[in-house]
Amino acid sequence: MTTGLIPGGQPPDPRPSGLRPPQQRRDQGGQGSPHVDDRPRSSVITARAAASFEPVGRSVATARSFVRDTLQGWGFADIVDDAVVLTSELVTNAVVHAGTHADVLCLRSEDGVRIEVGDRYPEREIPLQGSPATMGSPDREGGRGLQLCAAIATRWGVDYTSTHKQVWFQLDLPDRPVGTRTAGPSLPADLLPLADSRVRVAVVQIDRAGAVSAWNEDAEELFGYAADQVTGKPLTDLAAWPHTPGTGTGIAEALQLSRWEGSYGIRAASGRVTPVYASHLRVRDTDGEPSTVCLLVRDHERAVLQTPSRVPASDSTPTDGQSTDPFEVFIGSPAPDDLDGLLQRTVERARDMLDGDSAFLLLATDDETELEVRASTGLPSARQRFARVPVEAGPGRYGSARMPAVHEDLLAVPGAVPLLNGTGMRSVVTVPLKVEGRLTGSLGVAAEAPGRYTNEEALRLQFAADRIALAVESARLGELERLRRGSLSFLVEASDLLAGTLDRDQTLALMAQMTVPTLATWCAVYTIADQASEPYLSYVLHEDEELIDGIKSLLSKIAPPDPVPTPGARVWAAPGEAAHEAALRSSMRSLGLTGGPTHQMSSGIGPTLATASAVGGETVVLPLVARNRVIGMLTLGKPTDEHFRQEILELAEDLSRRAALALDNARLYSERTAISQSLQRSLLPPGLPDIDGVEVDVIYRAAGEGNEVGGDFYDVFPISDGAYGFAIGDVCGTGPHAAAVTGLARHALRLLAREGLSGPAVLERLNSAILDEGARSRFLTLLYGEMRPRPDGSAELKVVCAGHPLPLRLRQDGTVEPAAEPQPLLGVIEDLELYEQTVTLDPGDVLLCVTDGVTERREGTRMLGDDGLTDVLATCTGLTAGAVAARVMRAVERFASDAPSDDMAILAMRVA
Repeated sequence: MTTGLIPGGQPPDPRPSGLRPPQQRRDQGGQGSPHVDDRPRSSVITARAAASFEPVGRSVATARSFVRDTLQGWGFADIVDDAVVLTSELVTNAVVHAGTHADVLCLRSEDGVRIEVGDRYPEREIPLQGSPATMGSPDREGGRGLQLCAAIATRWGVDYTSTHKQVWFQLDLPDRPVGTRTAGPSLPADLLPLADSRVRVAVVQIDRAGAVSAWNEDAEELFGYAADQVTGKPLTDLAAWPHTPGTGTGIAEALQLSRWEGSYGIRAASGRVTPVYASHLRVRDTDGEPSTVCLLVRDHERAVLQTPSRVPASDSTPTDGQSTDPFEVFIGSPAPDDLDGLLQRTVERARDMLDGDSAFLLLATDDETELEVRASTGLPSARQRFARVPVEAGPGRYGSARMPAVHEDLLAVPGAVPLLNGTGMRSVVTVPLKVEGRLTGSLGVAAEAPGRYTNEEALRLQFAADRIALAVESARLGELERLRRGSLSFLVEASDLLAGTLDRDQTLALMAQMTVPTLATWCAVYTIADQASEPYLSYVLHEDEELIDGIKSLLSKIAPPDPVPTPGARVWAAPGEAAHEAALRSSMRSLGLTGGPTHQMSSGIGPTLATASAVGGETVVLPLVARNRVIGMLTLGKPTDEHFRQEILELAEDLSRRAALALDNARLYSERTAISQSLQRSLLPPGLPDIDGVEVDVIYRAAGEGNEVGGDFYDVFPISDGAYGFAIGDVCGTGPHAAAVTGLARHALRLLAREGLSGPAVLERLNSAILDEGARSRFLTLLYGEMRPRPDGSAELKVVCAGHPLPLRLRQDGTVEPAAEPQPLLGVIEDLELYEQTVTLDPGDVLLCVTDGVTERREGTRMLGDDGLTDVLATCTGLTAGAVAARVMRAVERFASDAPSDDMAILAMRVA
């Protein structure tokens, strides 16, 4: 929420100058007869307060508090309730139903108040009062605000512009008896201010020299001094002014003012300080001698001299006659229960107390070296919020943070209060917030006119700051504790997410998604392949997806940030400067200021300006350091003129350390996986040969994540003279160790077969080679054969089945039978006696060879087995080799719901 207040005088029209002539206007008043509001907005506008509320549900309650506090401060208690009800309904229409910001403007005049509620959705039209059918039912969610305006407000209406819609209502003050200056509503007895059996008003008169010249009986009763004890003594001897520099001159200056109201203490005869609320009036007698009349009541009875800003609830009214909480006296009751609300209420109260044009509050860091802007009113708070300035030294230092200070004209001391640079404020008073001698913040009030503030205002503001410092610090510590707990939960969740993936691209996406919008509005991740490489823009994310391409294009045109390993966030100004220059050039081209064709460039001005706004705020860079090397940078950014909170930067630093380790782990895993997969692919056959008259197809599945080759293998290769060798085997185990034996077996088979050896001789020599591996050897089941197509269309096969599942032959009539007999497996015994069997495949016959991962597919206690495979193959009559292999694999996958735990290979050969 942003607010502003300009007391006194005729304010400028709150609408932008380019939007002032309305395109459409509707006005309702009286008994529902529409008529033109030809009166001026107000005869004399004496004060103006404005606020803007975000399109979120909580803004409705904030708007109610803003209007209530504003009207109470103006003394319009008579109409506060009606104004709050109407504002609540109209703001609800804007932020909830229209979904836009709500701009609330309060205008005070001598006879009442006018409140305007604007939204930025002019297409959502307001129905005319003269058409009751379109006004809506009171029971409906929409339309009640207009009905309430018609029923409660003195006058109301609607103004339309091309970009805004504004609903306004006027509430006149009730008539009061002649001579009445102000009046409040009738209240039940239990809501009236509490006082003793008799309210004592001490009347003290102070002469030109500041000494007591008159002291009435109530003063004697309140403070315990007889009149003769104090007459002639300076009031400064009795007054306990706030403990700030200039104590003596402060009370003296207050007594010289024509009128003054405020709180201080009187040291009673008992030695205790009695808090009082005083009203000073400067007068002169018939001889022209000036003096000051002081009316004093106990501080908790200030309602006798001044109507309180808000009537306290009956349950919070003290019953023992003691003073109320001085914090509530300044802030009002009930106080906001959140830090932001408390700080905003504080600056608004401070501004009103000193009749200023703006006010601001900064909170100190734990080491008291910097101040962070946390609340302001009457200033562009969005531009300054969370901005940080050093306290003691350096450029833009806040030199007067630890002591009260009054600057009569900031033009004479430029940079004394960096927050006010370029705001038009000329005079300012600042006071510190301290708790147990430690600087916790700074409170300031500023005005557009020079020379507005003196030491007297500094003393009043310091007294208020002393009252709220402890409450503000307590609320700040509570916020830090909540933020710490939230940060721990955030980091735990982030660590779990980052640990859940070893994919580099997914890790980059997670890094960005965890920061946007939780920590920043946009994020960019740069990665560095090695120490000799330049940073590379790898990922960009913005909370508005339409702006991602523009930011990516902008960042690609500027040099990346330097990969500095120093921990912590550092500001990076390049994106904001580049965006500003690009937007400026685009704007100039659209205006034809460069001499080029404007129609070609005007279409691009929107995205350029949107990109400039998106990256125009504070941008910080955090190094991604893992294993003592910078592997990238995490860049976080805010939109135009916004800043990061220090706590958010600390949280981002913790996240960057976790993200860097996760990104480096993903990089190492990717490299290892790439090497592993490259080696595994080298173990697979380069391709299947074309065999005249024979269709050959293979389906292969390796078990285990990241494995392309396991313990199962296959091969089909030419031998010589029209003969082809084929093999399918299964090494004991899975994974890389089994794959090593796979490579030995596949390459040995090709070499031995091409030497002209028979099938049994090939397998016997392969058995010896496996046994030679010693402890690394693994037993192997293998089906090996040689195929020779015949001129008559059939094919002759010579097959050796060494401990492997038997090959199955599918005839054209649908019968299935084994095509070989089982023999001992390889890698177990040295002397093997193997033999080969001859099989003839007729045209249309299919030979199916599988590994045990197919036949041993399990679901609970069930297993597919040889019989199940036979049943599946029997349904494949007439299918091609590829279709047979696919149907078998589909049946295996459907047999169980779990992922396969063993490698699987299917080799199908069909004589055409």
